[in-house]
Parts: sequence; structure tokens; C-alpha cells
Amino acid sequence: MKIDETQAVEGGCTCRSVRYRLNALPMIVHCCHCSWCQRETGSAFVVNALIEADRIELLSGRIEVIDTPSESGRDQKIHRCAECKVAVWSNYAGAGDAICFLRVGTLDQPGRFPPDIHIFTSSKQPWVELPAGAPSVPEFYRFEEHWSDESIDRYKSAKKTLDS
Repeated sequence: MKIDETQAVEGGCTCRSVRYRLNALPMIVHCCHCSWCQRETGSAFVVNALIEADRIELLSGRIEVIDTPSESGRDQKIHRCAECKVAVWSNYAGAGDAICFLRVGTLDQPGRFPPDIHIFTSSKQPWVELPAGAPSVPEFYRFEEHWSDESIDRYKSAKKTLDS
């Protein structure tokens, strides 16, 4: 589905205290089927839109950052509404603080951002059926194989800004 870039992309938590706006479209959208995401969300998978941290504008509310373990052993930071504790986005050690893994379910219109790729399908629940023809990989992948050139450039730029 083609996203209309002129439409505002906003979202928030369940209690509506936290409200945010995306000032760019995501670089890519993952549907992650790893067992860690299953445990953290209490669901069969999580859908995350990867976007630069500086392209998320907090409109209202207060974010609380919780450090949690991750399978890599390098932990992740889950950003939650300070009031209702809903997870809004995460930062993983591999991508650092420059890249947010935004929970698509917190968007006002999550249907605008279907997964571009299903990852860690080796641990997906056997009753979950992937859409026919949907890109999928058993574990993770090389960016160059699935990202657009523009998204790769954005990712590198965000990482470089953080590293300087």
C-alpha cells in the first residue's frame, strides 16, 4: 500500500496522555516473530516501524524509559507512557538511540503501515500464517537485501549523527 506522505502520522498510548507525530515515514516495517517479542508483548509477534529518533515529535505526555534484557544480551530500552505504561517504542543496542522501533499498534491508523518483511519466522507460532508472497526470513537479514537505498542512507546518517 502506498502511503500518502501529505497525511499526518500520529499516535499515542492507551490513556491518550502520550501523543506523538512522525515527521517522516518509517524506513522499514518489521513484523518480528522472535520468542522475546512474543514474551514482551504477550502476543504472537510485534509490528515495529523503524524511524530515526529525531523524527518522532512528542506532542504531549511523559515517556518513561525501562531497560530490559534482550536475547542479544545487550539489552533494550522500552519507552513507555509514564501513566498507563503502554510501550510506544524501543531502542535496541545494535541500532542505538538514533533509531526507534515504533510500535505500529500505537499509531492512530496502524493499517497504513503493513509489514515490509517478517523476521525471525523460525520461531513464529505454528498457527500464524504469513500472507502469500510476503517477504520473510528465518532470523534477521542484511539491510542491503531488503531496504531501499534511501532508507539505508537515512539509517547511516542517523547513526553517524549519534556517533559524532
